[in-house]
Amino acid sequence: MPSLIFFCGHAGTGKTTLAKRALAALRARGADAPCLLDKDTLYGDYSAAVMGVLTGDPNDRDSPLYLRHLRDPEYGGLLKTARENLSLGVSAIVVGPLSREVRDHRLADRAWLGVEGGVRVRIVWVHLDEAEARRRIQARGNPNDAWKLAHWDDYRTRLFLPTAADYPELLLFDNTAPEDGDFERLVDGLMPQAD
Repeated sequence: MPSLIFFCGHAGTGKTTLAKRALAALRARGADAPCLLDKDTLYGDYSAAVMGVLTGDPNDRDSPLYLRHLRDPEYGGLLKTARENLSLGVSAIVVGPLSREVRDHRLADRAWLGVEGGVRVRIVWVHLDEAEARRRIQARGNPNDAWKLAHWDDYRTRLFLPTAADYPELLLFDNTAPEDGDFERLVDGLMPQAD
């Protein structure tokens, strides 16, 4: 049974780093190696080219223009790529914020995802204390974060932290200062035999 594993969360939470670490841990435990589909890797250069033409700012990932016209097609392509791998029996780890989709419980909706019942779905929500997230965003120096940092009060209105009670489909992972045991429990929840 192939797995579809999401690593979601706001900017700066360490989604990609955690997903890569989890992929290595899954392989070390004998799970089939999933493919890694990172939104920034798949669409970063494309978005930069389009936004550079449309607005003159290739790093824009937060303007209404980007959010209205590019965000959803990028996620659509990301999910189509995951479904194509799943149809071939290849598990997929999908990395991207996907905050709207998480908020609306769409990632737990197999019909919305377009995946069969034979696909095992796991959703990890990676989060941090807001001040630590901002510090990490500043430290990484990614030009795509310039708007967020310049308009933090506006950006932070989009931030939310799902609760276990309201989002039972999520594996919540506090990435502020996780201990080895926290990571091992996360990997336990991602392993096929955990069902």
